[in-house]
Amino acid sequence: MTGLSRRTFLAAGVAASMSLAAPFAAGATSTPIAARVRNVALTREDHRVVIVGSGFGGGVAALRLARAGVPSVLLERGRKWPTGPNSTTFPTLSSLESRALWYGSAPELFGRPVNVDPYVGLIEAVVGDNMTALCGAGVGGGSLVYQGMSLQPSEEVFYDWFPSGIDWAAMDGTHYPEVARMLGLAVAPDELIDSPNYQASRVFAAQARRAGMPVSKIPMPIDWNYALAELRGEMRPAYTNGDGALGVNNGGKHSVDVTYIAEAEATGRVDLRTQHEVTDVARAADGRWEVHVDRIDSTGAVLEQLVLTTPTLIMAAGSLNTTRLLVRASATGLIPDLPDDLGRHWGTNADRIYLWTDPTAGFGAEQGGPVVYGSLQWDVPARAHTLIQASIPALRAPTFDLDTQSTVMVGYGVSPDRGRFRYDERLGRAVLEWLHDGDSAIIRDAIAVSAHRVAGTTGTLLDTNAIVPSTWHPLGGATIDKVCDLSGRVLGQRGLYVLDGALMPGTAAACNPSMTIAALAEYALADIVASDVGRLI
Repeated sequence: MTGLSRRTFLAAGVAASMSLAAPFAAGATSTPIAARVRNVALTREDHRVVIVGSGFGGGVAALRLARAGVPSVLLERGRKWPTGPNSTTFPTLSSLESRALWYGSAPELFGRPVNVDPYVGLIEAVVGDNMTALCGAGVGGGSLVYQGMSLQPSEEVFYDWFPSGIDWAAMDGTHYPEVARMLGLAVAPDELIDSPNYQASRVFAAQARRAGMPVSKIPMPIDWNYALAELRGEMRPAYTNGDGALGVNNGGKHSVDVTYIAEAEATGRVDLRTQHEVTDVARAADGRWEVHVDRIDSTGAVLEQLVLTTPTLIMAAGSLNTTRLLVRASATGLIPDLPDDLGRHWGTNADRIYLWTDPTAGFGAEQGGPVVYGSLQWDVPARAHTLIQASIPALRAPTFDLDTQSTVMVGYGVSPDRGRFRYDERLGRAVLEWLHDGDSAIIRDAIAVSAHRVAGTTGTLLDTNAIVPSTWHPLGGATIDKVCDLSGRVLGQRGLYVLDGALMPGTAAACNPSMTIAALAEYALADIVASDVGRLI
């Protein structure tokens, strides 16, 4: 182990693949609002449309409604995270600090406390039975912290899991391409891949090909010229040293905040409000929707409470928070007659993160990222899965970088296993329940097989999810065709929409979910603008 402890290897591997996972346990989010609020003003407002959440679904909704002439208020619980060459806005993985953590997560790293001040940080962990699920906070939502793999599933695998009523011709010919255009997808140039910093990427590709596996470059929402500029010494490293997993300080990453939301704000019809945390949603006596909001400071302290009333409420807070808010509303009678399947059909996208160690491979102490190559194995739909390589940030010593002789492989695939959110009256919130051996079949029979084939006889794999079960891809809870129609309208609830990962049927059909979440939102908004604007909106 080259003198480094197993704990160091694990921390490096998990951090590099953004599995700060599971390090955290739920804390302040379970504290009753009344206990945190003292003598703050209450403000009431009326709005035409309220959108909760500014990730892929909320960004698409804000832009498409604005272009249709419909004004909206866009609520985001987190802060803005501006970037630019040599910016230091985002934290890095080399040291955990308050900017990395949402104030409602009690930080704990593999059983060891991480003492940081409360802050409206980037990542919230939702700890449930047998699973910790993670989600982003900030303008842009999960797009701030995702690695960026942007994959469109095959038609065959898509229809194995998504309703047959979705028009694939529209998705394939219009909505996926529009998402790709908005996010400026591009694959890494050979000039970058051939540099010393990307040796780990080249090793992965060579090993996968040697094992007879397909290899391709992964489309990413990145202007790779920024990484090339780093190699020329024109900016401090952010891409080329693997430090970009928690946001890329130099810029060039086309996250939702600088694409969809920037264009939406430019219309003048979107009122973006940061550090506005939604605590409850309810149906008012007159049939309109009430959104109860805490305006918070950077520590999470409540500065003002608001009640926003609207005929049109779009839930886009992500699978975890959209589902938790709606399950609470149903259980407490704030919204009666929500569909029975609410909170069910929740999945992890079969996430798996492996620390790959091989003293003979020469991965390099400094590994460029975020992702270059992947192996898309979709020929057998029932075992469809994807495996990619992700970089490890260099471990810094006072005078040199420590070579861990390791890198990371990340896998995800299709799985029929599902969990649910149930309401806990004692805690006053919805609690995630997951199977003890969930996703075991696809992992054992497909994802792990591929990872071991790549590692070969000289490499060893440490399955970090076996130590702390976790997912960066929480999906479902208000599922399409069970809780919502094909355009995200909640069944039996006029003017209530879900347009985020909660719509997804527990899987993204062997892909990273971002492309399909955004494309489904585009698909839904095309129908909503054509059918509902002027009638319901």
